[in-house]
Amino acid sequence: MQNSIKNIAVIGNYLPRMCGIATFTTDLVESLSGAAPTAQCSAVAMNDVADGYHYPSKVHFEVNQNVLLEYRLAADFLNINQFDVVSVQHEYGIFGGTQGSYILNLLRNLRMPIVTTLHTVLKEPSAEQRDVVYEMSRLSDRMIIMSEMAREFLLDVYKVDKEKITFIHHGIPDTPFIDPNYHKDQFGVEGRKVILTFGLLSPNKGIEYVINALPRIVEKHPEVVYLVLGVTHPHVMAHDGEEYRIGLARLARSLGVDEHVIFHNRFVELKELCEFLGATDIYVTPYLSETQIVSGALIYAMGTGKAVVSTPYWYAKEMLADNRGRIVPFKDHGALADQIVDLLDKDKERHAMRKRAYTYCRNAVWSEVAKQYLKLFREIKENRISSPHITFNAQPPRREEYALPTLRLDHVLRLTDSTGIMQHAVFSIPDREHGYCTDDNARALTVALTAHRLLPDDKKLEQLQIRYLSFLYHAYNINNDRFRNFMKYDRTWKEEIGSEDCHGRAVWALGVNSVLSKDPGSHAVGTTIFHRALRSVLELRSTRAIAFSIIGIHAYLRKYSGDSEVRRIRRIIAARLYKRFEENATAEWPWLENSITYANGSIPHALLLSGQWVQDEKMIENGLRALDWLIEIQTEDNHFSMIGNNGWYVRNGVKARFDQQPLEAHTLIEACFEAYNISRDAKYVEAAKSALAWFLGQNDLGANLYDYKTAGCRDGLQPDGANYNEGAESTLSWLQSLIAMYYHTAGEDMLRPVD
Repeated sequence: MQNSIKNIAVIGNYLPRMCGIATFTTDLVESLSGAAPTAQCSAVAMNDVADGYHYPSKVHFEVNQNVLLEYRLAADFLNINQFDVVSVQHEYGIFGGTQGSYILNLLRNLRMPIVTTLHTVLKEPSAEQRDVVYEMSRLSDRMIIMSEMAREFLLDVYKVDKEKITFIHHGIPDTPFIDPNYHKDQFGVEGRKVILTFGLLSPNKGIEYVINALPRIVEKHPEVVYLVLGVTHPHVMAHDGEEYRIGLARLARSLGVDEHVIFHNRFVELKELCEFLGATDIYVTPYLSETQIVSGALIYAMGTGKAVVSTPYWYAKEMLADNRGRIVPFKDHGALADQIVDLLDKDKERHAMRKRAYTYCRNAVWSEVAKQYLKLFREIKENRISSPHITFNAQPPRREEYALPTLRLDHVLRLTDSTGIMQHAVFSIPDREHGYCTDDNARALTVALTAHRLLPDDKKLEQLQIRYLSFLYHAYNINNDRFRNFMKYDRTWKEEIGSEDCHGRAVWALGVNSVLSKDPGSHAVGTTIFHRALRSVLELRSTRAIAFSIIGIHAYLRKYSGDSEVRRIRRIIAARLYKRFEENATAEWPWLENSITYANGSIPHALLLSGQWVQDEKMIENGLRALDWLIEIQTEDNHFSMIGNNGWYVRNGVKARFDQQPLEAHTLIEACFEAYNISRDAKYVEAAKSALAWFLGQNDLGANLYDYKTAGCRDGLQPDGANYNEGAESTLSWLQSLIAMYYHTAGEDMLRPVD
């Protein structure tokens, strides 16, 4: 699948840090890894202590939650490693800054889709809390809630777009529905009725109310034992030590029920937790406040088939509806005692309640939850492709605000060695593995030649011309009159005949060389190869190879207009190109093929050039018509949205939006300037300026393709921003575009023959 998810990052706390978010994040990462075994699922862990924790290998990056700089570094890490999607576990307290606002700094700098899971949604937030959630919703492609009440709050209080909200259950382990007596001997409570509360201990848990209810419960059911499982919350421990636990033990002794209360002061692994739950007859969540929108402990208990008694916090009221549990008032130990005794008295009703809770939670087992997350990830990735939106950057400035960047060849020099220009780069570093190609060395020769008049004192340009021309000379295979294209880094060719496009592009560059080269040797060698290469031009069938050849031939004829053989070849291939247009074009589809693919501007460019030279007004008219259509179908909201190479644009189909390539902008700019030369219609200059502005952020995502630091150009526009690799084709397309704009601005003829 084109939109398959290969790399997932989950941001949150992570085990062995002791908290509910850490447990959730760990379980989510493991479940996603199981549901998508071919995907890489990694965690970014938030640390509340300077040294962090001894994390497992799934944690690939750590952030000190109180250091703002580390959030930006985490964003850099995620961008560099090109994750497909980032899943954020949000709880105010696990991030630094006012109400956890530091996380916003990380999200603003991410390039990929963001899905935020909300573990706390407040009905009456402070202004800062509301602003944090609202901004997270703006930056996120989707907000996951784990209760329907959270949806109401997000809509009414936080004004979140309803289309962004998705419900997915809090995940739970998949355990069998078993008799509680099965596990009781493991904990020394065989023959007894077990009441359980688990989780990190803190005063807001309300455990004292269960202990206060025990005398009445024990009176009716002396076999009852209350298990309190969990360590004191680390933050409570740091401030108050074990004061709360000690107070609970003291309360039990004072009420004479200390033999009915067992404290397990441990943070247990999932397997043992499930065994504790398995041994439980009644689970109790006696929390003191309604402001809890989700509870992992509650859904764990329900998912293991427990009868539940709870206070009416938001999540409990929703989950325990329809007689899936019992609700009692806050801070009412009498009501707790009544409901627990009633359930212990009525075995049949208690077991029916257990079954209802267990059945209701089947969609919440982690394997199902992971599938729902993955489905959502794929959906938002597809949405990014079809409906891009700016999340990681400000709205791009208007085109009028751009100053024409300085013409710099820094990255070209970085990519060029003694052989020629290398094809690819990893970020801005030349990638030697893929070696060189004739296509790019032809482009580079054109750049070196056209830049030289703008930078006459740059001696490096003369050396570059010779180097790239030498590559083309070596690439030409005299045995078959065709150019080889791909050369490995060890200078061995990978084929004897390159693509037709490579041949046409070499003819283009050599034609420019014949016009602009000031060095007699370079001129002679280039013109010689040009004439040899024309032997095969009449055999070319590729539409773009023909168009490239025509453009190169016209450059040559600017100086040597009397060369009748070259004029003959031009006439034949121009007629061939135009015939394809006449045979295929319609009013709705004024194009010479059934799909629009790459280097599209070169085709009307070639038609316009040929129409002038052979004095065919119909050819000029249809060249302008095709160019106007290209501009129209690639313009959205006053900016260019180039046809992407991830599917192209097939007749009667849908235009692919990504990956948009710099090559498209360059060929469109050259065609627009030729159209202006013919028509003197200023709309073509405006279109050329818009195409140049595409490099500078006036595009679908407000992302700069031109790298002002390296003077390179990024390899296209993807759904999550610019591809940060800066290869030769992209950089040379940018330079060709910029050079053309410089010549137009100066009112000069870029291909005026040298003396």
